[in-house]
Amino acid sequence: MTPSLNSIMSRLHARHLRLLIELDAHRSLLGAADSVGLTQPGASKALQEIETTFGTLLFRRTNRGLEPTAAGHCAIRSARVIQTDLSNLRHDLDAILRGVGGRLAVGAIMGAVPLLMKAVSELTAIQPEMSFEIVEGTSQFLLSQIESGRLDMAVCRTSVSSSPHLFASEFVQHETLAVIASVDHPLKDAATLSLEQLAENRWIVYRANMPMRVQLEREFHDAGLRFPLHLVETTSILATLSLLQNQPEFVALVSIDVAQQCLQHHRICILPLAIQSVSDPYELVTRQASQETPAMQQLRGLLLSAAAGGSAR
Repeated sequence: MTPSLNSIMSRLHARHLRLLIELDAHRSLLGAADSVGLTQPGASKALQEIETTFGTLLFRRTNRGLEPTAAGHCAIRSARVIQTDLSNLRHDLDAILRGVGGRLAVGAIMGAVPLLMKAVSELTAIQPEMSFEIVEGTSQFLLSQIESGRLDMAVCRTSVSSSPHLFASEFVQHETLAVIASVDHPLKDAATLSLEQLAENRWIVYRANMPMRVQLEREFHDAGLRFPLHLVETTSILATLSLLQNQPEFVALVSIDVAQQCLQHHRICILPLAIQSVSDPYELVTRQASQETPAMQQLRGLLLSAAAGGSAR
C-alpha cells in the first residue's frame, strides 16, 4: 500500500527531489551524486530513503545504468513539477521584495483568448517585469487546473463543473457566436443565410456536451433540421483555420471575437448566419476563498474594462 501523504511529506526532503531529477538525467549514481554534491554511497543511501518513503522500487539496475520504473517516471515527473513551482515561488518572492513584477498563471477557453490577451498585453505594459503562463483549454480542464493550484485564474464557465462551490466567479461578458468559412466558400457573398443552407456543409465543432456544441445542436433542433453526422471535432483554432483554408466547403462555429481576429490574419470570412440561442457567459474564475495578489487584481480590472469596452461597441 502506498504510504499516506503525511508520511511522505514528513520524510521527503528537497535533496531527494534534486537527486531524482539528476538520476533521470545521468542514469547513474556516480553522475547524479556529483551533480548534487554527494558521495556515491551517500546518493545510494538517499535513493533507498526515497524508495522507502514511497514504498516502491523507482529504479532498476541494468547494463545501461539505472532505468526508472513506471513509478520512477511518475516520481521524476512530480519532482520536476515541484522544482518548477519552487523556482516560480523564488521569482515571486524576489519580485515582492523588490516591489516589481511577479508571475501569473492564467487560462482561457478559446473564445475568450482575444479578450484575455488584450488585458495581458496592457498589464505587461504596466508591469514589464511580470512573467506569465498562458493556458488555453476547455472549461473543464481549466477548472481542474485552478482547483489543483496550477492556474491563478481563468476566463471560462463554471456551469460545466459538478462542484461549482469550489470556485469564485464573476461575470465577464456574454458570448456572441459566428460561423466562419474560407473566403472561397460558395456562399460567402450571400446577403443572409439560413441554417438549412449550411446543413449539408462539413462542420468543424467542439466535442459533444461542450457549451458551444450544445448551442449549435439547439440551433439545428429549433430549425427542425437533423444535426450533421460527419463532423470534425477540435478545440484547436489552428486546426480549424487550416481545415477551412484547405477545404472551402467546410464551416466552423467560433466566438465573434475569435472570428474577427481571424479576419485580420487569415483568408477567412464570417458568413451572414445569425445564431439565435444564447450560451452561458464567460466568467472570471478563481479558487474559492483564495487571496488575490496585486497582479491578479490588476489583471481582473483590465479584463473587466476590456470586456466593458467590447460591450459598448
